[in-house]
Amino acid sequence: MSEPPYPPPNPEGPAPAGPLGSLGPVSPGDGGAARLASREAESLERPPGKPAEPAPPAPEKARSLWSDAWHDLRRNPVFLLSALVIAFLLLIAVWPGLVAGGNPLQCDLAKSQEGSQPGHPFGFDAQGCDVFTRTIHGARASITVGVCATAGAALLGSVLGGLAGYYGGWWDGLLSRLADVFFGIPIILGGLVFLSVVTGGSVWPVVGFIVLLGWPQISRIARGAVVAAKQHDYVHAARALGAGDRRLLLRHIAPNAVAPVIVVATIALGTYIALEATLSFIGVGLKPPTVSWGIDISNASNQIRNAPHMLLWPAGFLSVTVLAFIMLGDAVRDALDPKLR
Repeated sequence: MSEPPYPPPNPEGPAPAGPLGSLGPVSPGDGGAARLASREAESLERPPGKPAEPAPPAPEKARSLWSDAWHDLRRNPVFLLSALVIAFLLLIAVWPGLVAGGNPLQCDLAKSQEGSQPGHPFGFDAQGCDVFTRTIHGARASITVGVCATAGAALLGSVLGGLAGYYGGWWDGLLSRLADVFFGIPIILGGLVFLSVVTGGSVWPVVGFIVLLGWPQISRIARGAVVAAKQHDYVHAARALGAGDRRLLLRHIAPNAVAPVIVVATIALGTYIALEATLSFIGVGLKPPTVSWGIDISNASNQIRNAPHMLLWPAGFLSVTVLAFIMLGDAVRDALDPKLR
């Protein structure tokens, strides 16, 4: 008789584990010999008592332009400082009563041009009005003009400039010549002509004038960004797959061309606030009873020697506001421009 193909089981039980007994049983039919050899090689290469090296960490997920910019902005002290100042200014513009509970139009001629007193840290103006209350309440009109004018100019300029950059041709030429006409109008002269025929002196005529003269600058930035973005390969690929003009503009070109517009608009916001104060100072912008920093500076300009506090406080708030928005725009530009990294 021939011998059985496998040895009979050991009646005394399984054989004792040797030096490699902790590796588990090895069966000849499931590649156990190969696994045993690899485990033995690893145990020989690793010094005794040294644990196995951990697996390398998984690579970080690539960040987008916006997430990368936000990562840099959070570590930029200029951005943090300017953002805190702007947050405070927006707070007093929306809820001025949280800081100054008085009425900015309530005046007492008996206190005309008096200095700082308890409860009135900034003193009084020529009409006996509390300078602190008027300065806090003046933030609403100035910031409203700046924000609304920036939003209107950015929207109008982005739409016209984006369409001109995408379609080109006669539309691009017409828009360029129209922008040149508005660029040739001096801002102060245009304000004198446009706002002198508008009665009321409210916020919205000033906003409309600034939008009328502010959109050409943003339209040129938007046009250049769209012209550069539509040359990329992903736009050609989307067009080859059948994407229409609307989808190309909204889904592929606009998200990659909006960064320069945001930077320019942020810096222009501070410029527009200063422009409103200039127009109000020369008497064609906001008019009483509207409370504005430009109006207060204009009223105090003749009393700078007798009562300098009337001019210094509103002018100081105006300067800090304009500087904060310009610093914010510079920080955003540095974060969104890959060439500055």
